[in-house]
Amino acid sequence: MTELSFPQGVKLGVDVGMVRVGLAACDPDGILATPVKTLSRDLKRNSDVKVVVREAAARGACQIFVGLPRTMAGAEKASAEMARSYAGILVSALQAAGQDIPVHLIDERLTTVSAHQALHRAGMSSREHRKVVDQVAAVEILQHAIDMQRARKGTVGQAVRVPRPGVVGTAGSSDHEEVSTISTQIGVPDETTPAP
Repeated sequence: MTELSFPQGVKLGVDVGMVRVGLAACDPDGILATPVKTLSRDLKRNSDVKVVVREAAARGACQIFVGLPRTMAGAEKASAEMARSYAGILVSALQAAGQDIPVHLIDERLTTVSAHQALHRAGMSSREHRKVVDQVAAVEILQHAIDMQRARKGTVGQAVRVPRPGVVGTAGSSDHEEVSTISTQIGVPDETTPAP
């Protein structure tokens, strides 16, 4: 039996939007992602981030994936900056709560579009989509991440770390990491590019 080089157990998926945040979780075997809840984004107090931290603790999460929206050409716009910022706030909140849970950014091209299409096919009206589309997108983000981990037998996405004061640029990776560490917006490789 091949030993896997990624955390086994419950993982969370997060879809970050301007107004709402979708949350999904997988089973302890890391096979199937399911919706958890939709949270209102709270830019002032980050109460939604605190809920994600509590859910991670309650579920014994071993990893969290935050969707990183990119254009079809792979470019990053304002929504990607928002996701990066949210992921950094989440890492800080996890650390403050004494939880050492790795957070990774994962490419989420078209997840919201796909989520809307799935809801439409299920017979849900466009008006009702708003209530659950973020959860469905979070499920797609998480399912994509756990499927890639199983296929690659390793960690996927871009590890998010809170930058240390005075540190600029991308931190080096250890021999055990297969993904890049993010501490600035400059020179961040695509998640499919292995670290040197």
